[in-house]
Amino acid sequence: MGSLAWDVIGVIDTEGDCAEWTFPAEPDAVRTARDAVRGKLRRWDLGCVADLAALLVSELVTNSLRHATGPIGVRLLRPSELDSALRVEVSDPLPDMPRKRVADPEDESGRGLQLLAGSSRRWGTRPGANGKTVWFELAVPG
Repeated sequence: MGSLAWDVIGVIDTEGDCAEWTFPAEPDAVRTARDAVRGKLRRWDLGCVADLAALLVSELVTNSLRHATGPIGVRLLRPSELDSALRVEVSDPLPDMPRKRVADPEDESGRGLQLLAGSSRRWGTRPGANGKTVWFELAVPG
């Protein structure tokens, strides 16, 4: 992950229960976000959900790149004693909420939110002052 600093606009990566990154709206953001999430979750001893979280982040960052311009935020919230779920948020400056759709077999896109809905414990969207956030939770075996 030595090149991570070159591909990230801002990093708020604390040793606490939250990690945040801001990525430029460029194609390398998908790989860099995936690597950052996977690495942080392994450092938090959450390797059991690291690959799935990285896959879902890849889908959401790809959606942001396809539909929005401007920086893309990724935020991880570590599970707590009160809630054993990992929460992951991806934000972008486009205010339009994503819509889940049914992709035809020959379609090359349109399955990201289906994958998110089928793989996560819960997911949703919320508007923000400067765009929107799509979030999901993954159950962490305890």
